[in-house]
Amino acid sequence: MPRTVDCVWLKREDEGLDFVPWPGELGRRVYAHVGKQAWAAWLAHQTMLINENRLSPMNPKHRAYLAEQMEKFLFEGGADAATGYTPEG
Repeated sequence: MPRTVDCVWLKREDEGLDFVPWPGELGRRVYAHVGKQAWAAWLAHQTMLINENRLSPMNPKHRAYLAEQMEKFLFEGGADAATGYTPEG
């Protein structure tokens, strides 16, 4: 039986993550309150941010920026859009 969480992003119950996806308190918070669908949406957004803004996950400043954006995206209802990205529609 998969683990479930009350996902703060979807605002409903969802299948929980299999492991803590990020180090520290933020990772534990994500594990406890974010479901797999929301995490997949964040990964897609994070990939867009990395590609469009030419970020390196090895750079400590870039990692800090991505952590800040992850918290905004998953818990606060907003995050930066990628530079040069225009949503369809």
